[in-house]
Amino acid sequence: MRYMLTYDFMESMRLTNQWMGATAKAMGAHPAMALSPNPMIKMLEAWGEVTERTFSRMVAKPDWNIHTVVGEDGRDHLVDAKPVLQRPFGDLVHFEVNDRPEKARKILLVAPMSGHYATLLRSTVASLLPDAEVYVTDWHNARDIPVSSGKFDIEDYTLYLVDFMKELGPDTNVIAVCQPAPLALAATAYLADEDPAAQPRSLTLIGGPIDPDAAATDVTDFGRRITMGQLEEMAIQRVGFKYPGVGRMVYPGLLQLSSFMSMNAERHGKAFSEQVIRVAKGEAAEHDHHNRFYDEYLAVMDMTAEFYLSTVERIFKGREIADNAFVVAGKQVDIGKITSVAVKTVEGANDDISAPGQCIAALDLLTGLPDEKKASHLEPGAGHYGIFAGKSWRRNIRPLVLDFIDANSEAPKPKRRRSKPKLVKAS
Repeated sequence: MRYMLTYDFMESMRLTNQWMGATAKAMGAHPAMALSPNPMIKMLEAWGEVTERTFSRMVAKPDWNIHTVVGEDGRDHLVDAKPVLQRPFGDLVHFEVNDRPEKARKILLVAPMSGHYATLLRSTVASLLPDAEVYVTDWHNARDIPVSSGKFDIEDYTLYLVDFMKELGPDTNVIAVCQPAPLALAATAYLADEDPAAQPRSLTLIGGPIDPDAAATDVTDFGRRITMGQLEEMAIQRVGFKYPGVGRMVYPGLLQLSSFMSMNAERHGKAFSEQVIRVAKGEAAEHDHHNRFYDEYLAVMDMTAEFYLSTVERIFKGREIADNAFVVAGKQVDIGKITSVAVKTVEGANDDISAPGQCIAALDLLTGLPDEKKASHLEPGAGHYGIFAGKSWRRNIRPLVLDFIDANSEAPKPKRRRSKPKLVKAS
C-alpha cells in the first residue's frame, strides 16, 4: 500500500461522497421538488446535507473557538491563541487572555498525536483558562509538511517537548494526555540529566500507556498480534499530489478514521441515521450535539510513518519506557534521575484504551523521587475521554490536578500585563 495511488484513491472516494451529498442536497432543495408531496424528497435533501458535512469535515482542521474567558473582575476577556515557538511538525501555542493579570499557574498541556488535532482538548483548555496560563502543543498534519523538512519519530517528539519545556521555564506544570504520557515522562527525565534547572515543577500523566502490558486492551492486543512488516504494509502510504507533503510516508488520517469508526460501527451508523431524520424534521441545528461531536471526531490528520511505526515498535512492543530503556539521540534516558518533579497519574476505571494499571506504572519507575512527591487517582466510572474532557474531568479530576499543582508549586507573584495603549483622537 506504500504508494501515492492508494492515498489519492482514498481522497477521490472522499470527494465523490462529498459531491454526492452536495448534489442530493441541491436536488432535494430545488423549488421544482416542492410540487411533489413525497416525504422521500425531504429525506433525500437531509441525507445530502448530513453526507456533505460528514465528508467535508474529514480534511478540515477545526478552530479552537475559544474567544473569551470570564475574569475575576466579572468581565469577559478576549482570548488570542498565539504561537510562542514554531517548528515544522508542531507549535507551542499560548492562549493569551487580554487585559488580565498573569496567573501564577503556568500549564503546558501536551496534546496527543494519535489521529486527531490538538483541538480535541478544546474543552480541557477552556476549563483551565480561568485559573492558569495555558500553553498547548499544536501538532501539524504530516500531509502539509514538505519532505525537505525531514523525519519526525518518537525521539523527535520527545526533543520537541524538551525544547517546549525549556522555552517555558522551570515554573511550568506539564499535563500530558493519553499517547504522549510516556514521552512527556521521558522528556522530563532527559532534562533531569541534561539540564536539571529546566525541569517542570510537576508532571500529570492522564490515561497514558506507560506500561501497555500492565492491563490488556484491544489496542495492546493488536500491537502484539501484528508484525511490524504487516503493519507497514497495511497502514503506510505516500501523500498524494494534492498536498505540500507529496511523497511523504504517512499513516493517513482517512485510514485511521476507518479504524476508529469500525470499532463502534453500529453506534456511529445509528447516530448518522438519526441525524438524517432530525434534519428532515427540521429539528437539527448547526451546533447541535451531533454536529459538535462529529465535526471534531471526523477531522483527522496524517501521522508521519516513522512516528507511528516507532510508537508501536518501541512503546508497545519493545516496552522501552516500561523497562526504563528508552533512547533519545543515542543516549539512554534514565527515569530514575527524576528527583524533584512531582508526578501524578490519573486513570479511568472504565478506560478501554489505556486501562487502569498502564499509567500508574510510571510511579514505580520513579525510583529517585520521594513518595511524598508521587500521587495517583483512579476515577470511578470514567472512560478514556471522560478523564480529560468529560464530566469526570470537570467535576472531580480538574480540581484534584489544580490542587496537586498548587501543593507542589512555589507560585510566583502574579504579574500584570501591560494593557494595549488606547488611541486618542485629536480634537
